[in-house]
Amino acid sequence: RIKYRNPIMTDRMKDLSVRTLSGIALAAIVIGATLWSKWSFGALMFLVVIGGTAEFYRLCRRCGIAPLEGIGIVSAAGLFLLSFNVFMQFGGNGVQPSTGAAVLGTVLFLLLMVPTAFVCELWHKSATPIANVAATFTGVLYVALPVSLLIYVPLLFADGEWQPWIMLCYIFIIWVNDVFAYLVGVCFGKHRMCSRISPKKSWEGFFGGVAGAVVMGLVAARVLDGGYVAWAGLALVAAVSGVLGDLVESMFKRAADVKDSGALIPGHGGVLDRFDAMLLSAPFVFVYMLFVM
Repeated sequence: RIKYRNPIMTDRMKDLSVRTLSGIALAAIVIGATLWSKWSFGALMFLVVIGGTAEFYRLCRRCGIAPLEGIGIVSAAGLFLLSFNVFMQFGGNGVQPSTGAAVLGTVLFLLLMVPTAFVCELWHKSATPIANVAATFTGVLYVALPVSLLIYVPLLFADGEWQPWIMLCYIFIIWVNDVFAYLVGVCFGKHRMCSRISPKKSWEGFFGGVAGAVVMGLVAARVLDGGYVAWAGLALVAAVSGVLGDLVESMFKRAADVKDSGALIPGHGGVLDRFDAMLLSAPFVFVYMLFVM
């Protein structure tokens, strides 16, 4: 008897296996790097900045824009490294005297990179110089700036002391929001949220994800002996802005006519595909924490 094998189902199972294994590996890397030390966490975030910025410029090139990739990546890396320098100076007694010099160095560095981009564009002979320069620094603002703010979230919660579990709880909130939005959307999703950009997202999935994120925030407050209201508010801000971050990245990919921003993570796409929610939620969470704490 000849057994019939559905090639479509076989491919789907294979893709699911690859996606699951790479997802587990990615989660292990993120959790391990965060728990190990500030240095390992900073190294991971530095790779996110470099990879995410490069992927953003790839999307720009597919849209017919020619960003100054070298200047953009150097600016993104410099912004993060200078911000991380300030981050490393935080401790139980607050910041060190050299913090002001690091902040001033960041400002001066960016002030020089902007006119440098204008000058370099003179030799590109491009028909879209304004779009090229704008895309160059949009990549820095879209990727490097949010990650540079993200690393301070645990410090705001813990009076300037590094506590990795606070960072992990914030990451778990983002992940739980994504998982619950997917599960609720698949089971109950009927009303499309933004079909022009992401046809599969539904309002049911959105509210399911937000509810799951808030529950995770309350769990974090319980485990870390923190304020329930503060953590629930953080989860709400992170969930809503995280969904918008996903939609923003989908908008960029649709404009570039690509499915994924990259192929670094098998079954998951690129750096932007995995960290898009954090990139947009980080500034909102940072400002929220400034007001709450």
